[in-house]
Amino acid sequence: MTETAKLLIDSQCALGEGPFWHAVRQQLFWFDINNQILFAANAEGDVQNRWHFDETVAAAAIIDDATLALASETGLKRFDLVTGDMEHLIDVERDVPANRTNDSRVHPSGAFWIGTMVKDEGPKDGAVYHYRAGVLTKIISNAAIPNATCFSPDGRTAYWTDTPDQKILKCTVDPETGMPVGEWELFADVSEHRGYPDGAVVDSAGFLWNARWGGSCVIRYAPDGSIDRIIEVPVSQVTCPAFGGKDLKRLFLTSANKTMSAEQLASEKVAGGVFYIDLEVAGQPEPKIKL
Repeated sequence: MTETAKLLIDSQCALGEGPFWHAVRQQLFWFDINNQILFAANAEGDVQNRWHFDETVAAAAIIDDATLALASETGLKRFDLVTGDMEHLIDVERDVPANRTNDSRVHPSGAFWIGTMVKDEGPKDGAVYHYRAGVLTKIISNAAIPNATCFSPDGRTAYWTDTPDQKILKCTVDPETGMPVGEWELFADVSEHRGYPDGAVVDSAGFLWNARWGGSCVIRYAPDGSIDRIIEVPVSQVTCPAFGGKDLKRLFLTSANKTMSAEQLASEKVAGGVFYIDLEVAGQPEPKIKL
């Protein structure tokens, strides 16, 4: 039996990305990177808030019940969800106007791994940074489109991909600091699989779920790198998964409609929407950032 995710929110995002579940607020947050919008919705798909920014914002980390840390194109910002107030925390490539942030995720230690890339894509002038307790450290250089940053439940393994290379990598991480301590090695060569590797998340059983840009699916990989399961998605440009809902067993999937032809848009009318599927396995709770 083929499993297929269903449309939850017809959000028409040019580049839907960065989804995460805020357990206290019982809300899914995600971004339309290209249109500089942050959305919040409940598990049933009711959009409850949206915020517009004057710069590109691609990802966020939870600070507390009412505050997020936003990874913007100029730095990490403290954002108050109630008042809309913004406070600059630390520069992230502020002196590189050609770049913006991309896929980013919080490690169980509270470290925020922040990816950056060239806005126009192509050159390997992006990077991945480790932020924790006020200190920003570059940990990966020469990246084109950093994606699939995620962590094992014990915090000892990190995963990452540079999308055009079509290889998901892994390395050993210090569980107390979220800092890589080993060399990057191959987790899965996905060049023979559908589409390109985009965002990813690890479930509570230690299996990695990878969204497939151009592949109309999300693929679940076992800890040994083998394909365990494929969930079909009724749009081609699937961008990132996130577990949420009361029991963390609802898998949300963002998508994009940018760069699609008129013919593609006609056949994928809900491209750019948020999709979901209810599973028997739970995800991991979203850690809070350590500022």
